[in-house]
Amino acid sequence: MKARALFLLVLFALPFMACDDEPSGDGDADTDADTDADGDGDGDGDGDGDGDIDADADGDGDADSDGDGDGDVDTDADGDGDVDGDADGDGDVPLDGFGDIAGSCGVLDDEEWGSSSPFFFRSSVDFGTTAFDSALLSPGGQEILEEGTAGGSSGNSEAIAYDLLYRCELAELLLTETEVEYTDPESSLTDFLSSIDGRNIAVSVTRAFHYPPSEPCVEADIADLLQGKLEDVLDAASHAAPANPWERSILFVVAYNSQCADAVEAAWSGLDAATRADTIVMTAVTEGDDEFIY
Repeated sequence: MKARALFLLVLFALPFMACDDEPSGDGDADTDADTDADGDGDGDGDGDGDGDIDADADGDGDADSDGDGDGDVDTDADGDGDVDGDADGDGDVPLDGFGDIAGSCGVLDDEEWGSSSPFFFRSSVDFGTTAFDSALLSPGGQEILEEGTAGGSSGNSEAIAYDLLYRCELAELLLTETEVEYTDPESSLTDFLSSIDGRNIAVSVTRAFHYPPSEPCVEADIADLLQGKLEDVLDAASHAAPANPWERSILFVVAYNSQCADAVEAAWSGLDAATRADTIVMTAVTEGDDEFIY
């Protein structure tokens, strides 16, 4: 009789006992000492251990897995769904335009802007069999052709150089050659002033080719060309008017073929540090129907 009474006492007491058997004392049947029953040690109830309530494990609260907090999966936090770090939604360079671009493209960033060292980049553009028409260029390239130059017949090469910077580095044309002001009327001139990554960048353009084109470029001749052009770049920068200052300079070399581009790179490597200074040299080999440049 006593045994039966004890059994009934235990039976009726069971509903009033705690339902979990873990030692945390929080009543949620896990061992993490919180009250969300997910076992991950945070209080968000999603089981991913990141302390937010989005059911992913990146800790940003935006329901994706990239950790940037912008609701897409591109890791750059600009909200456009691409991986280029800007908010324009284009995702990549080069932009569409006249000629197929290969090689160094989209290369100018904080590594170059934050350095006082010179840099050399090489690319190519293939125009195929498409005949040149200024309407194929970007608006800035067209403006350079319409505004003209301070002299000579290099308008087409300058327009192509700008077009490549626009398509690869998202350059914006600020001033053409005749619009840039200087503190000295005898100053060397830059071919145009552009904005790249929000910085004013002066661009001078030259061509690397040998006439007749059937003969190769001579490295010594190219070295003389670069020496003079880089000195002009430094002179122009030293006389830039306060109305149109610039942070850095680019010497853009349009090369007739790969052999000429090789000569440019070799000649540039042999120049002294004072001449190269902090100028960025960009060389683009032109392919296809490119006679309009030379």
